[in-house]
Amino acid sequence: KDRGGPSKGLVEPFVGGGIVTLTAVMENLVRSATIVELDPDIASVWQAIVGGEAEELADAVVTFELTPENIREVLSREPTSLRDKAFATLLRNRVNRGGIIAPGAGMLKHGENGKGIASRWYPQTLRRRILAISQVRDRIRVVHGDGMALMQQSAGREDVVFFLDPPYTKTGHRLYRYSEISHEGLFSLAASLAGDFLMTYDDATEIRTLAQKYGLQAKTVAMKSTHHTQKKELLIGRDLSWLWAKG
Repeated sequence: KDRGGPSKGLVEPFVGGGIVTLTAVMENLVRSATIVELDPDIASVWQAIVGGEAEELADAVVTFELTPENIREVLSREPTSLRDKAFATLLRNRVNRGGIIAPGAGMLKHGENGKGIASRWYPQTLRRRILAISQVRDRIRVVHGDGMALMQQSAGREDVVFFLDPPYTKTGHRLYRYSEISHEGLFSLAASLAGDFLMTYDDATEIRTLAQKYGLQAKTVAMKSTHHTQKKELLIGRDLSWLWAKG
């Protein structure tokens, strides 16, 4: 069954870091992608890179002197431009525990290998990633808004596939500023899509019940958390035979 390919467009309604979209676009698995993000801070990073400010953002990353004082200064002030907002968001993601940018998240103390705030700050790597995304920006459309609303607009399109990674039932409120969604509403909408989709969720009784109610298949897969601990998640779709075939 054709699940994607250069003839298909991809929609990711809860994009966050967007690794699935970036892989699909960069590997030419889809012709183009529309990504949606409700959080204005996360959206600002995508808007800056795709909107033509990638070089300025990359320069801001590699020239920043990472000290506690400089971090506090950047994160305490109100950004005056899209690039400044995007840079502050990237910085917060890199220096906060677990990469969490939601209010209340604390900064790293010990970090990876005892490197503290610098343990996840790789300026040259970040620069390369930003510029690599910019190379395919003409194939990525960024929408700051409601992902489910955009899903509804594209629901009847057979030439579009969807990757759905919504805020989870157990941890969404801790990880994201905008974590309140109707899980049943999302399942109902997903089941109505003309195009194919793959959904990820936490392995919760509520989610398994919804999958069964809407006639969808669910398979448990092993994942690693941001703290490198093993956990179980669900992959959900109409037909996961391709996944079962892989064991």
